[in-house]
Amino acid sequence: MKTTRILAVTLLGATVLSACSNPEKTGRFLIDPPAAQTRVPDRLGTAELKDVSLPEYASDQEVMWQTADGAVRSNPDSLWADNPQRAFSLALARAISDMSGATVVNEPWPLAEPPKREIEVRVTRALAQSNGVYRLTGRYFVSDEGSGGTNHARSFDISVPLASDQPASIAAALSQAIGQLAGQIATLSGPGRTVVTRRSVANDPFGLDPIF
Repeated sequence: MKTTRILAVTLLGATVLSACSNPEKTGRFLIDPPAAQTRVPDRLGTAELKDVSLPEYASDQEVMWQTADGAVRSNPDSLWADNPQRAFSLALARAISDMSGATVVNEPWPLAEPPKREIEVRVTRALAQSNGVYRLTGRYFVSDEGSGGTNHARSFDISVPLASDQPASIAAALSQAIGQLAGQIATLSGPGRTVVTRRSVANDPFGLDPIF
């Protein structure tokens, strides 16, 4: 009798777990920017893209969206197919390279020859908003520590209309926004400033000590 009861409980538990983990109920969505329609001059050469910094909600495995009350919500049945930070970083590096011909690689840098530049992207908002728009905002930085090199600190504010509030539409809008961000970084455009790396005294025998 005791053995029969244990068997019944085991079978019931297996049935419940099977119902809760039905893979057909879980959708996994890709971050995949569309192919670039235009080509731009290579202004980056070789550059290492640091892992993109995302807000905590955008780093979550579940696809997030904003509801009318302003809350950011998700559904455990709608997931990103890859780690969002990794997928965002890899997609952005590929999109910049494809449209400009530059060699942009997400960290860690895999080649023997070190990169000429370093790119850092800090995202402040990456959200399917309740107004039907996907918004991607933040700042990006391109550094060149070579003597006389140019360093850029610029902001971006990208809006992409959402076809619907479904996860597939959110994924498509994010992918499109990444493509637009890639174009902005590839052309070093957007509000901000450019700073020229100063020559060091060691490299310039006629240079003045910085304290003067």
